[in-house]
Amino acid sequence: MRIENIEIGKENKVFIIAELSANHNQNFDLAVESIKAAKECGADAIKLQTYTADTLTIDSDKDYFKISQQTIWDGITLYKLYQQAYTPWEWQPKLKEVAEDLGLICFSTPFDKSAVDFLEKMNVPAYKIASFEIVDIPLNRICSLERKTGNYFNRHSIRRRDYRRGNRVPAIGK
Repeated sequence: MRIENIEIGKENKVFIIAELSANHNQNFDLAVESIKAAKECGADAIKLQTYTADTLTIDSDKDYFKISQQTIWDGITLYKLYQQAYTPWEWQPKLKEVAEDLGLICFSTPFDKSAVDFLEKMNVPAYKIASFEIVDIPLNRICSLERKTGNYFNRHSIRRRDYRRGNRVPAIGK
């Protein structure tokens, strides 16, 4: 497997990916400092997450949407947590530039089609599919159309033009 100019595999050196995630606490300068620290620690890449609260859940105060797992977030709704945790989309091209200026590869985990479209405009070299999204066949198909998710999804015969035209890609087996 290759991401940009780096070959990844058991015959190659370890490829270290630093996760920015919500560690920026909604502070752009902290995000930049985190990327610099990742480089200083030997990372080869920085990974963002591309979503908004609206693309992940609904804004509801019902108990079903509240966190209650004996964490520091207990009582907070998922929507409010995602609002606090997301990386603002307007930061992401700037963060990618910072990372690339440091010699890091920058890519992201998209959570829906709008995130993939956004990341395509940023020209990220790869996508990481979140563990919970591995069963989201439409998202995985969209990512695989861009040939950036690895061999599993790329070995299925998928026509690029279906996504480019905005057509819904049928589920596997249909």
